Amino acid sequence: MFIKGSFSKNINILKMSMDAALLRRNVIANNLANSETPNFKRSVINFEAQLKRALDSEKVRQPHQHVTDPRHIPFYRPMDYRSVTPRRVLDYLTTAKNNGNNVDMEEEMMQALQNQLRYQTMVSIVNSEFGRVNLVLR
Repeated sequence: MFIKGSFSKNINILKMSMDAALLRRNVIANNLANSETPNFKRSVINFEAQLKRALDSEKVRQPHQHVTDPRHIPFYRPMDYRSVTPRRVLDYLTTAKNNGNNVDMEEEMMQALQNQLRYQTMVSIVNSEFGRVNLVLR
């Protein structure tokens, strides 16, 4: 019942998002630790946009195609949301300080706070999902 339903998909997406939030926390901590290092370039994590693209690709209607050989390239291939992974990207384009460093302490602290709130919200949602399952099983 739960293997192919929306419950397992929701829990899987939440797990992936929580893992991305943990990675983002580590990246933000690294950015803050190197805020005074000359020529240090801050990193960011890209995950949510790619996950949205994968989830949106499942909703797109596939065009009618006639493939005569399995080696042919199909016209449309939906992206599997389970294959989406967080990507660490260096910001080489900006410079905030004279020493070449582009870490802004206020921006990083704001990102850390938003990330923590997002993580706590996901934990609450997971607890709620399993609370419903527990309620049904009683």
